[in-house]
Amino acid sequence: MGVQGLATLLENYGQIYREVQFRKSRLVIDGCNLLYLMYFSSGLDENHGGEYAAFEEQIEKFVSALRDCGISPYVVLDGGTDSTDKKLDTLLERAESRIKKAHQAAVEGRKQHILPLLTKMVFKQTLARLEVPVAQCYGEADQQIAALANEWKCPVLSNDSDFYIFDLPAGLLPISHFKWEAVEQSGSQRYIPCKSYKTSSFCIVFNVQPELLPTLAALAGNDYVKLKRMETPINWAQFATAGSETQSRLEGLLCWLKGFTTPEEALEAAVGLMGELNTKRKAEVKNSLNLGMEEYKLPPSYLSRFFIHGIAPPLPVVEKVAVPIPDWIQLPLMQARLTADVLDVLQLQRMSLSVCVDHKDTPTANLTSRPLRQVMYGLLLGGGTALQVEERDREGLQMKFNLVPPVFRGVTQRLVLNSLNKAELSERLQLLLDTLQVTEACLSRLPPQLRLPVAVICFWLQNARPRPDEKLLKALLLGLSVGDPLRHTAALQTEDHRCKRHLDLTVVHAFNQWQVCMKDSIHLNQLLGFPLPEPQVSRLYQGVLVHELVHRMRTTGRLKVFLKSDRSSVRQYRTMVTVVHQFLAQRVSTPSESHNEVAAPRQRRPLDDLTVNLQQLFLQYDDEEAATEINSAVRVQQELHLDKLVSVKTRYRTKERNNRSHNLELARKEESRGWDLL
Repeated sequence: MGVQGLATLLENYGQIYREVQFRKSRLVIDGCNLLYLMYFSSGLDENHGGEYAAFEEQIEKFVSALRDCGISPYVVLDGGTDSTDKKLDTLLERAESRIKKAHQAAVEGRKQHILPLLTKMVFKQTLARLEVPVAQCYGEADQQIAALANEWKCPVLSNDSDFYIFDLPAGLLPISHFKWEAVEQSGSQRYIPCKSYKTSSFCIVFNVQPELLPTLAALAGNDYVKLKRMETPINWAQFATAGSETQSRLEGLLCWLKGFTTPEEALEAAVGLMGELNTKRKAEVKNSLNLGMEEYKLPPSYLSRFFIHGIAPPLPVVEKVAVPIPDWIQLPLMQARLTADVLDVLQLQRMSLSVCVDHKDTPTANLTSRPLRQVMYGLLLGGGTALQVEERDREGLQMKFNLVPPVFRGVTQRLVLNSLNKAELSERLQLLLDTLQVTEACLSRLPPQLRLPVAVICFWLQNARPRPDEKLLKALLLGLSVGDPLRHTAALQTEDHRCKRHLDLTVVHAFNQWQVCMKDSIHLNQLLGFPLPEPQVSRLYQGVLVHELVHRMRTTGRLKVFLKSDRSSVRQYRTMVTVVHQFLAQRVSTPSESHNEVAAPRQRRPLDDLTVNLQQLFLQYDDEEAATEINSAVRVQQELHLDKLVSVKTRYRTKERNNRSHNLELARKEESRGWDLL
């Protein structure tokens, strides 16, 4: 992101930065940049599907450190794709690179910085729970972040090198120099030690006019301008002193820019260095460079009004929008309570799908959840159009564009986007349940927070290919059951432990399919106004734990009992087992309707081909076996070093165990319950 090589270059010019004791200030945070850097720098799992509980804890610690120092964070997130497609080439390049890296991670088992599928949801949910102000822009956020920081005279927190170009009154605090984990104290004041950057220091060190910084970004190459692709790229290194290739290029460009005072002069001279260009080509190059420079002009800020008064700005005018966008969508979009993907569908009829760690020879996991997206497309685009949505996904190692038709069926035909927010709850709920192919009665035994996850599990069992076996299902349910203790974990699994075993790619692919189903179901639930409560995503899936459970069940056949678990987890697991069993029994006795006949490129087989083992798993469960499975899962959690943080709950349970140890009769009764049947 940003200006190519600029951040690396500036690390060699330490005098540009100023040491700061940061406290008692507003702070505008580049949310997407922080999200990626925080996850990848924390050493968390990437290849087993993510460690969401541990990531949630990192966010909590970060926010706590800010508030301890009197810092008021305002997080700003990117929204939909730029409708002008100025960054289209850059976005496609990055997507193709992620596809290759995701395959490499699957084959080699090494981290390739592939963000797990539900990480962004965990980030948003945690900030909302902590009451941190969050704004999701309608498009890319950089200009609005800079405009808000300019209006409030406060710094920006980001590692995006574009912010080295914006002229910010209070400067930039690079995340890489923001020591939030090492809060210090001076007298009674707590502060975060960090480094501050201002464009004035840059211009002094390199003897460049401030007006030329956007020109520097455009000529060096940013997300909008790629001079290297032009027929006659400029060899900036010829103007530089010795150094590495990237630094020589930028240092040469900076040396060359010293001779100019205005951007117009510099651009004209730069075009002259490209050799003989015809008039048309010269105009195209100049236009491209000017567009790249315009990205650093500060627009009026609409974020201040949103953060202070809660008023969402009107959507920007976009030419040739096929479907008018209703006003009610604006506020949930800005609040990040509705995915920005809806803007891409409404404005561009386009959807860029997530890339996850997977082998290139497996079909994309996004095929499994396509029926869910098709219903969302139907709600957004309406039944009176012949529009299709272009889904950008992978096929093998290549990017592929697929035209996917919306689905209009049942309740969808009666719901209109303009009044969707006013539709009856019963209708919105019915549409969600019909799409997931479950009934309200089936879910009624579950606590509200588990209804959507278990409905998604039922959908996954029907639609995933290859069809999940009982061990995958059991591990997933166990992970849900012990999710609450995992939320309190701080210690990470050691790399040595993770590297002992190669990734089981069949397990990776199966759980990838579940996660994309979960993600798209949450998005559909958001669009429908939350007919089911949104689950706390950090509790739904712990990748290393769930993979380890599958491995042990497959290698030993059964899990041994190691310790006792709390009864609430046992009851929760037992209830989920019962609900899924009832669902499967209903689907086998009543052949499923062709729910997917419009949507799926793959023909579905009826559920009566589920294995006998899967049927027997549910038909034979009792309280004791459920308790046994929970105990085993918690023990595996311990062995993976996932339970080292002492929490209030842990202390309470320790006290409870101590009390029981003094009541021998109670202890004998509990031991007689038979916790070791497996």
